[in-house]
Amino acid sequence: MLKQKKEMNTLEPGQVMEIQATDKGSTADIKAWADSTGNQYLGTIEEGDTLKHYLRKASSEEEKNETNHPHVVTLDELSKKIEGNEKVTILDVRESAEYAFGHIPGAVHIPLGELEERFEELDKSDEIHVVCRTGSRSDFAAQKLAEKGFNRVKNVVPGMKEWTGPINKLH
Repeated sequence: MLKQKKEMNTLEPGQVMEIQATDKGSTADIKAWADSTGNQYLGTIEEGDTLKHYLRKASSEEEKNETNHPHVVTLDELSKKIEGNEKVTILDVRESAEYAFGHIPGAVHIPLGELEERFEELDKSDEIHVVCRTGSRSDFAAQKLAEKGFNRVKNVVPGMKEWTGPINKLH
């Protein structure tokens, strides 16, 4: 994502950038980033194992300042809540394959790309801790939940890539 941001800064408004990736989760990441910055996600073409994502750089009128969800918890803080048997809903917004290879026991799984259609599966009164691989998709998901009236939402950083607690695996 950092490389993508730097490259986008070199483009003129209206120019299109192609990003190649092999990670299926990259589609949701790129869509979320484009939405949060005002850049336009044009689509993705799958060629074998490679995903080619296309983004159009926003004009100065279309650009948005990137924002972050203001309520954040660390993995350590989440782990302590789990160990203390506190009532907390863990929402995992990673892609299905990422989730299957290891997730926090009891986590609710709604991939970021499906969140808009599945908000009603969550209880607005719950304390919801949103997790992804790095904290980027979960940040965007937390913002979306807050926009929908969820007031007790926290983004978990840095995400599952550094989680050392218990893991459930589905294969």
